[in-house]
Amino acid sequence: MNKNISLRKTLIATLAVASITFSCKDSFLEVLPTGSLGEAQLTSKAGVEGTLLGAYSMMLGKNFSRLAGPNNWVFGSILGGDANKGTDPGDYTTINPIQRYESDANNGDIASTWLAKYEGISRANSTIRLATKSTMLSDADKKRIIGEARFIRGHFYFELKKIFNSAPYIDETQDYGTGIEKIPNSPDFWGKIEADFKFAYDNLPETSDAAGRANKWAGASYLAKAYLYQKKFAEAKAIFDLVIANGKTTNGKKYNLVPKYAQIYNAENDNNEESIFATQTSMNTGNTNNANGYDDLNYPYNTGSDGPGNCCGFFQPSFELVNSFRTDAKGLPLLDNSYNDASKAVKNDYGVASADAFTPDAGNLDPRLDHSVGRRGIQYLDWRDHPGAAWIRSQPYAGPYSPKKYVYYRSQENTLTDGSSWTRGYSVMNYTILRFADVLLMAAEAEIEVGDVNKAREYVNRVRTRAANTDSWVKNKAGNAPAAKYVIGTYDTAWSDKEMARTAVRFERKLELSGEGYRFFDLVRWGIAEKALNAYLAVDGKVLSIKFGGAKFTAGKNEYQPIPQSQIDIQGKDILKQNPGY
Repeated sequence: MNKNISLRKTLIATLAVASITFSCKDSFLEVLPTGSLGEAQLTSKAGVEGTLLGAYSMMLGKNFSRLAGPNNWVFGSILGGDANKGTDPGDYTTINPIQRYESDANNGDIASTWLAKYEGISRANSTIRLATKSTMLSDADKKRIIGEARFIRGHFYFELKKIFNSAPYIDETQDYGTGIEKIPNSPDFWGKIEADFKFAYDNLPETSDAAGRANKWAGASYLAKAYLYQKKFAEAKAIFDLVIANGKTTNGKKYNLVPKYAQIYNAENDNNEESIFATQTSMNTGNTNNANGYDDLNYPYNTGSDGPGNCCGFFQPSFELVNSFRTDAKGLPLLDNSYNDASKAVKNDYGVASADAFTPDAGNLDPRLDHSVGRRGIQYLDWRDHPGAAWIRSQPYAGPYSPKKYVYYRSQENTLTDGSSWTRGYSVMNYTILRFADVLLMAAEAEIEVGDVNKAREYVNRVRTRAANTDSWVKNKAGNAPAAKYVIGTYDTAWSDKEMARTAVRFERKLELSGEGYRFFDLVRWGIAEKALNAYLAVDGKVLSIKFGGAKFTAGKNEYQPIPQSQIDIQGKDILKQNPGY
């Protein structure tokens, strides 16, 4: 098993030093609260490393909303039309208005997500301050630690940019004792994000002695991604070229696609050659939030011992997403969006009881569908054939599908899961924040705009060729044949039309990265969110009218979440400005 747990074990032992107590000016007030450490006590190498690991830990969103986790299952995937909330209307009701593009500034989960990002930023800033002041660090350690902390800070500000657009920028020079309320929010902090990732790229080593630490190439990949989001295509292409040609994992392997698509979502294969940067988790530490606490709801419903988690039926893939995996006779996607036509839509068991007969779809399908979505009659990992309605809490509310990515296997229960809490659904699978397939497809975007459109085709075909590996396809229960009619091909005719190339690359991202928290942010940066998401609402709303009736994406508003009203109330509306439309 390719999993280095040294960072995880150290992380659990050192989280307590992540909270730093700053003394007041009067010496008689310099009394450390029980269980806290003062700044002077943390300038040793162990102390600074402890604060750094505390900053890493915040990538899990621990002790904040489940929406604050690294996978952006609500803000990236549900808002992007990959999936809907799932379960039933009375369960986790604060997500209901978000998925309908009716977010409210008083939503507690949105406020908690905001606070989680700033907690991560606070910890990164503390690390930078401590490392800068320390006289007990070697120059090499100081440079590395500050590089990692700036990478983490860049990550959290990138998250704030994607979700809220406008935010106060606070760095290590700011005195937290004065309160962040004196710092107004602004959308103009891309340059700060770039600077953090550039510093990480310039100063971090190519490899590391512990999985989970950012290296030079993680910094480069994130820097190129920041350029791409700003449409700085030439700058993005230059960095992507370097990552693709020279990038290495922390253990020195050259970046590559893993041979089988399912290996990306298998804890036994964590920290593989496709993983550029991933969160790390642990089990049986006394706190299940050290596992994937942000993901514990996102399993099929009521599975008993025949399925994972036995809870809770959230994050159900959409009809529109499933239909997108339809392929033509050559195994190519239907780029004209005709996949939603009644004659081409994927057959499903909506309204069919598990005890009643059902024959799955017999048409051409991209094999990644059945690694991404649990559907009736298809083998669900190593558990059993998905039984349909029996694993769905409410088909009329949320449809017939279950999530399948980042779900643990039967063979891994209690070895790569933490079953010590109310649900068995706490896995210790990494969530990959940056993976090589994502880099290839982002590089393809840059190539279309400022490079070679057929280099973009090469990158897309590289991703599709991996998906075409027949050894990786989901098999039937007997294991002797593909579970469905999988037909997938590559783009074998040269591309000359840039608009067609853009459509193909964007569609490939939809298929390859479905359910991984990318889709909404992609649609927004491409400027096509209104058209794409209202089309999605029209498709899913035909069946799920109880959920989506009257829902609408409004351009100029719904691209971003509201600034939490609780923060505006604390800091003053003359300091924090609300986003347009809220």
